[in-house]
Amino acid sequence: QVKLVESGGGLVQPGESLRLSCAASGFTFSSYYMNWVRQAPGKGPEWVSGINTGGTTTYADSVKGRFTISRDNAKNTVYLQMNSLKPEDTAVYYCNSDVSWGQGTQVTVSS
Repeated sequence: QVKLVESGGGLVQPGESLRLSCAASGFTFSSYYMNWVRQAPGKGPEWVSGINTGGTTTYADSVKGRFTISRDNAKNTVYLQMNSLKPEDTAVYYCNSDVSWGQGTQVTVSS
């Protein structure tokens, strides 16, 4: 069974950091491009970042320089390190690949 499970969300103040994790199972994780996508309340999905099988990364302009995506193929896990968080980063964050989506993890940035 293909499965993606996100964790690490929470409530933080502006300027703080969070690290999201996404654990994959049921498919050959190392062979797939992985993305992080977020959806803020009342808005459509927004692609945040992606990482290919070789570790090359891409970012949306809105998070470039603040967020870092990485993957550990031995652990079948993709990460999103989020620094200097802003209120506009508040959203449900999902990881996805061509084969599945996770259930999402809530990130709230508020003072």
